[in-house]
Amino acid sequence: MKIEQIYTGCLAQGAYYIESDGEAVVIDPLREVQPYIDKAERNNATIKYVLETHFHADFVSGHLDLAQKTGAAIVYGPNAQPAFDFYSAKDGEELKLGKATIKVLHTPGHTMESTCYLLRDENGKDVGLFSGDTLFIGDVGRPDLAQKVKAELTQDMLAGHLFDSLRNKIMPLADDIIVYPAHGAGSACGKNMSKETTDTLGNQKKTNYALRANMTKEEFIKEVTTGLVAPPAYFPLNVMLNIEGYESIDKVLERGLHAMSPAAFETAANETGALMLDVREAQAFAAGFVPNSINIGLQGSFAPWVGAMIPDIKQEILLVCEPGTEEEVVTRLSRVGYDYVIGFLDGGIDAWKKAGKELDTITSISVDELASISEKDPAALILDVRKKSEYLSEHIVNAENAPLDFINDAMVAIDKNKTYYVHCAGGYRSMIFASILRARGYTNLVDVKGGFKAIKESGRFRVSDYVCPSTLL
Repeated sequence: MKIEQIYTGCLAQGAYYIESDGEAVVIDPLREVQPYIDKAERNNATIKYVLETHFHADFVSGHLDLAQKTGAAIVYGPNAQPAFDFYSAKDGEELKLGKATIKVLHTPGHTMESTCYLLRDENGKDVGLFSGDTLFIGDVGRPDLAQKVKAELTQDMLAGHLFDSLRNKIMPLADDIIVYPAHGAGSACGKNMSKETTDTLGNQKKTNYALRANMTKEEFIKEVTTGLVAPPAYFPLNVMLNIEGYESIDKVLERGLHAMSPAAFETAANETGALMLDVREAQAFAAGFVPNSINIGLQGSFAPWVGAMIPDIKQEILLVCEPGTEEEVVTRLSRVGYDYVIGFLDGGIDAWKKAGKELDTITSISVDELASISEKDPAALILDVRKKSEYLSEHIVNAENAPLDFINDAMVAIDKNKTYYVHCAGGYRSMIFASILRARGYTNLVDVKGGFKAIKESGRFRVSDYVCPSTLL
């Protein structure tokens, strides 16, 4: 029997490939399904099932394409009612996989259809729990997402279901079972996830706050719902794509991988209303970019920030990227439901320059330059665009907090006639912030290279760890 975790760091997401005696299942597959098909073919295995733990909010699953291309059955647990053909598994039902068995455990709470899959080997021993978003390493799934789709499902109601699911279905299982969750640290589907992506159930019973044996349901509801921040706006939209269906990834790639000359790119930008998305590294973008384009770097938390910054998943998008990365970019956008890339700048920014097209720039300064400016002008305006929690932990004295997550609120408070020096933790988010406001006519934002990490290392700033009243929000 083979168990393989296929972990995608930018989404903090774990898909799983399980194989026994020539039969395979894929659990919570990503949108691009060919790697799973290739893996099965190399092993002379047939993909029998596509198991879905729930209707995902943070990414678009590849269940439809994988089933269509392999003939595998899409399986959900009880309560799931998607708009496509699927197999509705019953609680406690056993699915045969070669010499192994997969037991269906309905575990409502994160969502009402949430289901875990318990893997038993050929000897009948429980060896692995594929826990979806019900149980993470160090945390459990947040119970406030399903209400974004069905308002009657309050977070307290869902948290109560989750308490029962954990106590009645999961905690009675053997301590030596390996827990294989759908997400790790960095995902917005929980609030306290570990950087580890697997663990024994026994260790989780000892260390996971939500599995304390003496915890009451009321205590659990309070602890699991305390400290939740608003989920990204694209989450409910992804849920609906996973329920209702979507275009094949093949069609998305065919549409998106349309090479455009600089002239054609400019015409498309002017005539379609498409958003120009430049995915190059922040400082490369700052040095020269197509006017009115925005920067969300491919090498950072790309897909989640796209989801946070672009509210309409049907927004048409024109890409500027490093030559050779176009397919990767279109694929990664499709993972979070952004299927409407209509083309890319052939040859990248160099082709734009050679064509003599206009370039815009964003001033980017070093931390030492910022320190010199602040010493000469103590009233210099510094914007810290990290999350509020990061800012409250530590920040430059007198810096104002304008979290990138709430950029529209921050924009209202920014004076177009004043110069602001913008920093985040390392330089990724500050360029997103500066580029979006630049595209909206704010020309006096200066990016600070290296972010708060470089600021602290310089030793040239007074850093506060108390709540500063100077905040834009």
